[in-house]
Amino acid sequence: MPSIGEVLVQGLKARGVEVVFGIPGVHTIELYRGLPNSGIRHITSRHEGGAGFMADGYARVSGKPGVAFVITGPGVTNILTPMGQSRADSVPILVVSGVNDLDALGKGLGFLHELPDQLGMVAKVALHSERIVSAAQVGPALDRAFAALGAGSDGPKRGGPVHLEVPLDVMPLPCPAAEAPKPVRAALPADATGLAKAAALLRKASRLVILAGGGARHAGAELQALAEWLDAPVIQTANARGLMHRHPLAVAASPSMAAVRALIDGADQVLAVGTEFGPTEYDMNSQGDLPAPKGMIRIDIDADQLRRRPCALALHADAGQALAALLALIPSKLAGQGAARATSCRAAARVELTPTEFHQLSMLEALRAALPGAIIVGDSTQPVYAGNLAYDHDRPGGWFNAATGFGSLGYGVPAAVGAAIAAPDTAVVCLVGDGGLQFSLAEMMVARDEGLNILFLVWNNHGFREIADAMRRVDISVLGCSPTPPLLQPLAAAFGLPFLSVANVPGQMAEAVATLARLPGPKMLEIRVD
Repeated sequence: MPSIGEVLVQGLKARGVEVVFGIPGVHTIELYRGLPNSGIRHITSRHEGGAGFMADGYARVSGKPGVAFVITGPGVTNILTPMGQSRADSVPILVVSGVNDLDALGKGLGFLHELPDQLGMVAKVALHSERIVSAAQVGPALDRAFAALGAGSDGPKRGGPVHLEVPLDVMPLPCPAAEAPKPVRAALPADATGLAKAAALLRKASRLVILAGGGARHAGAELQALAEWLDAPVIQTANARGLMHRHPLAVAASPSMAAVRALIDGADQVLAVGTEFGPTEYDMNSQGDLPAPKGMIRIDIDADQLRRRPCALALHADAGQALAALLALIPSKLAGQGAARATSCRAAARVELTPTEFHQLSMLEALRAALPGAIIVGDSTQPVYAGNLAYDHDRPGGWFNAATGFGSLGYGVPAAVGAAIAAPDTAVVCLVGDGGLQFSLAEMMVARDEGLNILFLVWNNHGFREIADAMRRVDISVLGCSPTPPLLQPLAAAFGLPFLSVANVPGQMAEAVATLARLPGPKMLEIRVD
């Protein structure tokens, strides 16, 4: 009879899991017993934090939950930061960990990797954290985990980090095959009465504005169709970039910017789709205020999110379904000078950029032109901040980074690995600063091992320039912001990566990107910033 560890792996496979990220250890080897014959691919990270960020990047690109296996104790504490990032951005990742023997838990007996309360600690970060203690629990525990991830029988949710732990003495116990997974409910339709009320409000408006967040990124066609029918500008948060690229109604600029705020304030009706109104999107300058449009209509798949921000009408529904239903309820096309309002807003937003931000935006646009259709995975670094302000990407879901929620440094390299695993035929760019690179540079070897098509684009300004600038702005002596970066050319050689280095000039960078793009596998490009 198979063990609990083996049946758990079988249960993951039955729920569509194709890839697991992790590092095997003596506290998880029973999980690994079932992997070789499961058909699940295992990717070995260099750190458990890297495994978590890889699962995050994989989930964002694949649309499936990312899964990571980690050991008891330090493996779990190392992956808490990625879990915090995935919670902030509603990214579904499942962490499966070991834990010490059942009868030793909480007793402080000094066992290897012991924590006072591992389950309780993780529960502070995870949407759901559960300990499996018997064979009968395996199938139901997986069903509960996948429901929390947003892929359950009770309908889709925003998702986030979920944790299952199995004690060392429970993992090898015999276990009969688990029951088949509960069927997944694919969509959450909106209430017909609510839709009718929303359609009536939209028909009355003459200066409509749509706010699109990350929850709309899989509903691009429906969003564009409704926006065109309503003649409404579409303001995209950073996690919605790539939707309606270069469309006359698209405003790929942060709602933190004055011009975009003015467009929102001037609307007589606002439709917000899949956006939580978080300060990292709506108050990037930390002014302490958020847009609060009167009479706003909100669509969100998460009922809790709808309760957190006031609105006149809340539609608890899947974005694509609700947008398509609204389109069907509005019989005639509206006219609201949407394209003119969007064009004016875009132009005014670019004027707000500082010269440095404008230059960084120009670099991103040159990168897009040199590598069209790429997935750009960002760390917390200066050109990423500029991009979140006003960059229009050319691929839905193809622009994401750590700076929109939890703000983890070291996210970019492993998340790019996860993205490339999910989309092996697509070019992936990891945009990372020299400071953030040093948090997780070892994960570049995973890209080398797997032969992944990733361009590691290192913005080398010799330190934490954004923090240094912030210190100067408030008259604090700059301290601790100049960690010496490694010499990138010999570093790339040590990792076996082709390498080029160019000045901070859009044309030079674009030429180097085009050169490196012709080479298979991972490569590194340094942008030297004075």
